[in-house]
Amino acid sequence: MRRTLAGFALALLLVPSGSTAQTFSESTDVVVVEVPVQVIGADGAPVRGLKAEDFEVYEGRRKQPLVGFEVLDLQSAPAAGPRSTPPMAARRHFLLLFDVSFSTPKSIVQARGAAREMVDKLHPSDLVGVASYSTAQGAKVLLGFTGDRGQILGAIDRLGLPQMRGDERPPDPLGLIAIPDILSTVGKNVKEGVQAGAAGAAGVEATEMEVLIGQNYSQQVQLTKERAAVAMTRSYAELARMMSSVRGRKHILLFSEGFDNALLTGTADVDEQNRMASDALWNVDSTDRFGSSRTVSHMEEMLEEFRRADCIIQAVDIGGLRDGVLAGSQWTGGKDSLFLMAKETGGELFENHNQLGVAVAKVLERTSVTYVLAFQPDVKRDGSYHRMRVELKNAPKGARLVHRPGYYAPRPYDQQSPFEKALVASEAILTGEDQGRIPLAVLSAPFPTDGPAYVPVLIEVDGPGLLKTAKGGSIPLDIYAYAFDSEGRVRDFFSQTVGLDVAKVGKALEKGGLKFFGHLDLPPGPWSVRVLVRNGATGAMGMKAETVAVPDLSQAEPVLLPAFFPEPPGRWLIVREAPRQGDREVPYPFMAGEEPYVPASLPALDRGKPAEVSLIGYKLRPGDLKAEARILTADGREAGTGEIAGLHRLGPGPNGSESLEATFAPPTSLPAGEYVLMVVLTDSAGGSQASVTPFVVRG
Repeated sequence: MRRTLAGFALALLLVPSGSTAQTFSESTDVVVVEVPVQVIGADGAPVRGLKAEDFEVYEGRRKQPLVGFEVLDLQSAPAAGPRSTPPMAARRHFLLLFDVSFSTPKSIVQARGAAREMVDKLHPSDLVGVASYSTAQGAKVLLGFTGDRGQILGAIDRLGLPQMRGDERPPDPLGLIAIPDILSTVGKNVKEGVQAGAAGAAGVEATEMEVLIGQNYSQQVQLTKERAAVAMTRSYAELARMMSSVRGRKHILLFSEGFDNALLTGTADVDEQNRMASDALWNVDSTDRFGSSRTVSHMEEMLEEFRRADCIIQAVDIGGLRDGVLAGSQWTGGKDSLFLMAKETGGELFENHNQLGVAVAKVLERTSVTYVLAFQPDVKRDGSYHRMRVELKNAPKGARLVHRPGYYAPRPYDQQSPFEKALVASEAILTGEDQGRIPLAVLSAPFPTDGPAYVPVLIEVDGPGLLKTAKGGSIPLDIYAYAFDSEGRVRDFFSQTVGLDVAKVGKALEKGGLKFFGHLDLPPGPWSVRVLVRNGATGAMGMKAETVAVPDLSQAEPVLLPAFFPEPPGRWLIVREAPRQGDREVPYPFMAGEEPYVPASLPALDRGKPAEVSLIGYKLRPGDLKAEARILTADGREAGTGEIAGLHRLGPGPNGSESLEATFAPPTSLPAGEYVLMVVLTDSAGGSQASVTPFVVRG
C-alpha cells in the first residue's frame, strides 16, 4: 500500500539520526572587487584587443595588483547557455523604469510599446529588470534582473494593471518571476505570446492605466511641485543605493516626462520674470524666480548615489500631447530635469520614444566590449565607500575609459535591506555556478504524469557545514529552487523558510544534516534546476545547479530514470515543502514495488560493498533485461566498470512506470572521489537505454 509523502516524511523525521555525514566540498569567502571597464575610441567604437598588463587600478595613490582579468566581446560571444554564460560583472543590466507620476497615461502606453521593441534588440546574455515610480508607492521593482524574455515582456505588458501576477500563487521572493503562468501564455514562441498579451492589455489601457496614473497625479497635486520632486529624488536615491549591490554596470532607461524645469532654473516666462523684477522683493517667491535650492540639493545627492552605484541614466522624454487630468496644469516642461539626470551619470537624453531604437543601438555598440578587472583590497566590512580610478597604459589617441568611480565595502548581512538580500541571492542563481559556504547535494528526477512532469527536488544540506554559519540559537534557513530552460526562461520555482532550533536539532545536524523535499512541474525538455539555500540570519549561502532531462512519453522509445540509492531511515532531518495552491495529487514517486524509500541526493558508497539500487523505467519492453555499470570521472573520462547484480522486476507503477531492483558495488581498485555511474539497460531485442547518477566513493 502506497503511503503519502507527508506521512512517510513524518515517520522518518521522528526516527533519531544515527549515521555519519557524507562528504561535501566547501568554498572560501573572500572580498574581491570587480571593475567592468569599457574603452571607447575616438571614433566612438569600443577598443578591442587589450590585455591585463594594459590596465592599472588605483585606490587613492595605492596601486592595486590585479587578481583577475576577463574580456567579454558580445560580437564574438555565443548565445547564453549553461556553459557559455559570461561573468556576472561583465553582463549588461538594463532597468526599465516607468515614471507614472510625472507622465500621462498616453505617454506610458507609448513607452511600453517602445520598451517591448527594445527588448528584442538585446544580446541573449543581457539582464533586464522592470520598475515603476509613483508618488504613492515610490520606486517599486516589479521584476528583478533576469534573462527571461517572456517574463520581461509580460511585466511590461501588465504595467499599470491592478494585478501584476498571473495567478494567486505567493509571489516569487527573489523577483525572478513576475508572471508565473507566462509560459502557458507564451508557449514556444515568446513573441507571439507577448503580442497576444499586449492585445489583451490594450483594452484596459484607456481605463485602468488612466485610473492608476490619475490617482497618482491626484496625490501629487496635493503636494507642492517642490515636495513632489524632492520625494522623487529621495526614492530614486534609495533605489540607487540598493542597485549598488548588483555587480556590473547598470543602465537605467527612465521613461518619463520629467518634473517641472522651473524647480531647477526658475520660471522661463520672460513676462513673468519682468513682473517679478518690478515687484517688491518681499512679494517675489524666490523658488518661482530662481528655482528650488532644496530640489537642486536633493537632485545632486541622488545623482551621486547613481554614480557610486555604477548606474547610467538613459532618459527618454515620452512627453506628447497633454490631455485628461494634466490638461490644466501649469507645465513648463521637464526636459531640463531629464537632461541633468542623464548628463550627470554619463547617459543621454532622447527627446521622444521614437528615438529609443537609436539610443539602444548606440548603447549596445559602445558597451559590446567589456574588460573586467578584479582586485582584492584590504577593507573593513563596514559598507564604507572607497574611490578608485583605472588608467590605461599606451592608450590609443582620443580613447577614453568608462568605469565605476569607486566601490562599497561589504556590509554586514543584517544591515542590508530585503531588496539587497534578494538581489544577491537572485544573482547567485542566475550565474548557475556552484558556490557558497553551505555544502549542498541535489537530486532532481522527472516522473511523467498527465500534463507537466512531476519533478521531485531533494536538497541535502550538510549539517556540520550549516552549523558553522549559525549565529545564536536558531537558523532561519531560506530555500529556493528554480527551473531554467535552454533559453534562460524560468518555468517553475518553489521557496520556503525552515526554522531550525539548534538546541533541539543540533546533534542531529552534526551527525547528518537536513533533507528538503520539494517539487517542480516541468514540460518535456532539458532543464537547469538551480537550488540556493541561505542562512537568513547571517547571509551564508550555498548554490548548486543540476541538469534534468524531462522525457517526452509521446515518443515510442523506452525511458530509464537515474539510478536511485535508498537510504536507511534516520540519516536526515526531513522537511517537506508547504502545499502550494493548485498542487496536483501525485503518488509518492520513490517506490520499490510496494515499499517507499528516500533516495540519497549524492550516494556515498564503499569500494567492493554492494549497495541497493532502485531503477525506474517507462515503456520498458517485456522479457529479460541486462544491466551494465560504467563508471566515469566527474569530467567524463572512463574510470572502469562496476557490478550490477540481482536485477529483477518488481512490477508496474503509475503512469506506465516499472520498478526494478538490483545491487551495485564499486570496484575495490577505484580511488576515493566523485564519479558518475552510467547504467545501461539492454532488453532481449537488443534495445538499450542509459541513465547517469553522480556518486562518491568513500576514502
